[in-house]
Amino acid sequence: MIAKKTNLPRILALSCAMLVLLVGCEKKNPPVKAPVKLADPMVVEITPQLASNFSVAPAEMLAISVPQRIAGRIDVNDHFTTRIGSAITGRVTEVIATVGTRVSRGQALARLASPELTNAQLAFLRALSSSKLAERSVERAQQLLLADVIGSAELQRREVELSVARAELRAASDQLRLIGMTATAIEKLRETGALASEVLIIATRSGIVVERKVSQGQVAQPGDPLFTVADLSSVWVVGSLPEQDAGSVSMHQLVEVEVPALGDSKLKGKIIFISDTVAPDTRTITIRTEVSNPKFELKPQMLATLVISNKLSRQLAVQSSAVVRENDKDHVFIKLEENKYRLVPVELEDDAGEFRRVKKGLTEGTEIVVAGAFHLNNERRRAELK
Repeated sequence: MIAKKTNLPRILALSCAMLVLLVGCEKKNPPVKAPVKLADPMVVEITPQLASNFSVAPAEMLAISVPQRIAGRIDVNDHFTTRIGSAITGRVTEVIATVGTRVSRGQALARLASPELTNAQLAFLRALSSSKLAERSVERAQQLLLADVIGSAELQRREVELSVARAELRAASDQLRLIGMTATAIEKLRETGALASEVLIIATRSGIVVERKVSQGQVAQPGDPLFTVADLSSVWVVGSLPEQDAGSVSMHQLVEVEVPALGDSKLKGKIIFISDTVAPDTRTITIRTEVSNPKFELKPQMLATLVISNKLSRQLAVQSSAVVRENDKDHVFIKLEENKYRLVPVELEDDAGEFRRVKKGLTEGTEIVVAGAFHLNNERRRAELK
């Protein structure tokens, strides 16, 4: 009995120590909590009151025309372009017109001094003198024939000489006009006999000077193009079509022309030329489109884009209004259930007018939001912030 009483305090102390040890272990290892399920940020749920603001339709195969965009440039229309030079050899004494000058037909572009001009004027004066002399000779012959001094054969001979002299005068006058002398200057030469020291190089077409290849003091030769004058009321848009797309265009096909310098406005034109050869360095085919330019807004060498519509083909496509840009990528909202939608990424081709072709991320028949997608995405963002 004494032994049992002696061990009791020791047993109680050992029990208390074990109890303290167990409590300490429980504090160091707390119980594991169950994970919290987070909401999907790409899912948005709307109230029934807002449902009328959005329209849903299935993605489907559509017959669409995919436009082809070809880089190009504005160029002058060769049918409305004239290259002007000098008909004689001479030194340029003055340049009147420069690139960009708007000129009218008959307007002076430059002045030229030439020994050939002097010789041509002397030839004209000699022909004029011979013509006047032949006229007086015929008049005398007619008087002598009436007086029965000469016969009719002599009168006929002098009349032939007059015809030849007049022909030579006309030829000399035409030569002066070809050189560049105006009708007024020729008439002045006829009346006064004073030689002109210079000749004018004149515009043979109304338009704008788009090129100048002459400077003061330069010696001009016949056949050298000194000025190029173009009527820019009609211009060409020249583009390079990849050879694999050669069969996608045809003559007189209507195209749209976009010019960055003119903003969002689009011009209408038609294809007037398709090259029969392929450029070996770029593997492209040159095409030309004629475009009307009544306001002269289009200027040579402006950058442009030819938008060519190809034939219709059935392809999976979505309306452009259904596409949402998020993080520089295209997305659409697909319907999960009533009033509940998910924003999913998709890969789309470039714009094809009202629709965009689907490359990846969507299958036929999937219901998507086609109207109000932008506002639905705003609702999703608002919910995400909350």
